[in-house]
This record gives sequence, C-alpha cells and structure tokens, in this order.
Amino acid sequence: MTVIETRLIQRLQQLPPTRVAEVVDFVEFLAVREERAAAAMRLGQAFAKIDALGLAPMSEDEIEAQVQAYRQERRQGA
Repeated sequence: MTVIETRLIQRLQQLPPTRVAEVVDFVEFLAVREERAAAAMRLGQAFAKIDALGLAPMSEDEIEAQVQAYRQERRQGA
C-alpha cells in the first residue's frame, strides 16, 4: 500500500459514517466521470476512423432500411 493510500485510510477512519458515505459518493462520481471521458475518447477515435474511409453519408432511407433489417434479424433470433 502506498503512503497516500495509507493516509487516506487513516483519514477515512477518523470521519463519521455520514462523511464516509459522502466520500464514497464522490469517489464513485469521479470514477463515472473517468469512464465517460474514456468512452468519449474511444468514440472520437471511432469517428475519426470512419471519417478516414471517405464514404459517402447514408441517406435517411438507407438508415431506415438498415434499422428495419436489424429489427427483423432480432425478431427472427428471439
């Protein structure tokens, strides 16, 4: 265990339960924020790869056809 981890645990042990609950909530908030930032980075990288393909954009009709085909596949697989 690192010095920081030891210090944090010592400080947490000194807090009343309600404050510990606040710390847990805050840590969970930070974890979610990090996960979202990582997901946004991956999404940006995926969009960059798609953009690099130089494909023409799909029309609304083509998108609708793809959605309907996927829904049909799901119905048949269920």
